[in-house]
Amino acid sequence: MIWHQTFVDLAPLPRGFHLVTNEILAQAPDMTNCEVGLLHLFIQHTSASLAVSENADPDVRGDLERHFNVMVPERAPHYEHVLEGPDDMPAHIKNVLIGPSLTLPVNHGRLALGTWQGLYLCEHRDKADGRRIVATLQGRW
Repeated sequence: MIWHQTFVDLAPLPRGFHLVTNEILAQAPDMTNCEVGLLHLFIQHTSASLAVSENADPDVRGDLERHFNVMVPERAPHYEHVLEGPDDMPAHIKNVLIGPSLTLPVNHGRLALGTWQGLYLCEHRDKADGRRIVATLQGRW
């Protein structure tokens, strides 16, 4: 078994669900010689998430953003954590609901994603800095 770990830095993106498969794979550990393994991705932030979903129709990403904004509204009267702006507490809730990490299978040097699956950065803040992801590959070469 071999382990390899690196950091993936993503440029700042506006609030929304962004397909970032190519950006992540360009910076993730080299999988080309990995016969079988797992790529674990962990975002080091509490106001963004990682997800796997539809990679073809951008309407899906817009629908997800609109749904989460209805499900977790800004300025809810029961929020106490309000000092960092109206989008901050909803961003933390969305992070908890979607999650900060993914574990993905690697098969013959490639992610074993389905035909219509892609990796999303779910950006929950209106104006966020770039995001950092810890990418850990474990596998058999």
